[in-house]
Amino acid sequence: MSAVVYLNFDGVAEQAIDFYAEALNATEVKKVKFKDFPQDPNYPMPENELNMVMESSIEFAGGRIMMSDILPSMKNVTGEVVKGNHILISLVNEDQQTLENYFSNLSEGGYVIMPLSNTPWSSCFGMLVDQFGVSWKFNRDADQFLDNVISNKQ
Repeated sequence: MSAVVYLNFDGVAEQAIDFYAEALNATEVKKVKFKDFPQDPNYPMPENELNMVMESSIEFAGGRIMMSDILPSMKNVTGEVVKGNHILISLVNEDQQTLENYFSNLSEGGYVIMPLSNTPWSSCFGMLVDQFGVSWKFNRDADQFLDNVISNKQ
């Protein structure tokens, strides 16, 4: 299992990825935009959101940072992106039961933004804010998703 720093941006994730990748001499950069995976025709995304970064990671010197853009349509759920509150902790673990336990424990006294569920990018994904105001993301197979989408683009 890994706990990863996760940065959210207000439409400038791509520039941040490029900046941090260069500044930290990244050994690997992965980037997936919303347009890179199939859209649900029942819920089409606005054109301006399709080119935003859905998920990315940069690896450097044994560390990893993940980043994404917060969609304008999601701001009413997650709040405005402001310098200082755009950081969250992402827990990635292949064991779904462990993720469910952590999710349940951390949600006590806090609130769930998105319950753990199967999504197009993960077989188990969820988000919450704990009782101290710390945002958390849970993901069972995020690395596999990034690798699959990137390899299908090439």
